[in-house]
Amino acid sequence: MGVKFLESLRRDLGNYVPDQGDGALGRIRALLDQHEEAALTRSTFDPGHITASGFVLSPDRSKALLIFHQKLQLWLQPGGHVEPEDDSVATACLRELEEETGVTDLTSLGLFDLDVHQIPDRKTEPSHCHFDVRHAFVAESENAYAGDGVTAVRWVDLDATQVKGVKLDESVQRPLRKLKVIALP
Repeated sequence: MGVKFLESLRRDLGNYVPDQGDGALGRIRALLDQHEEAALTRSTFDPGHITASGFVLSPDRSKALLIFHQKLQLWLQPGGHVEPEDDSVATACLRELEEETGVTDLTSLGLFDLDVHQIPDRKTEPSHCHFDVRHAFVAESENAYAGDGVTAVRWVDLDATQVKGVKLDESVQRPLRKLKVIALP
């Protein structure tokens, strides 16, 4: 991790076209300008650090794979912190997807969304932001299982607003709506 990761991330951000009114791109660029490589480490809490998420479409592109996150008790897309062995956000996404869902046969659709969201205080960590860089993928099958830190996985319609009675956060619903547009074959 480090310079190669930052170069890859800056290149991806340079090609990203934000939604109207989306301030996440500017906030992520400011984080990188201010903190450089420290923005990639999970111990940077002020204001936070880069994370990587993967939104996975079913083979027919009608559903997306969500996980039930054990610590946050929310249905979310698979993803997490950047690790030293990751050389790009795409690599981090693929690693997280395999760890959390077992899904490995994927076709990348590239960077499609950015989000900055607050993470609450925990025993060993103060409240901080996750500057989430999100890639989209299409799976070759719907075979998935609950892996590290995950209690359940579900394929959900792209119109879903809740899963098993739990309301989906807007930071999940918004990208699902975006996926409907890019999912068209």
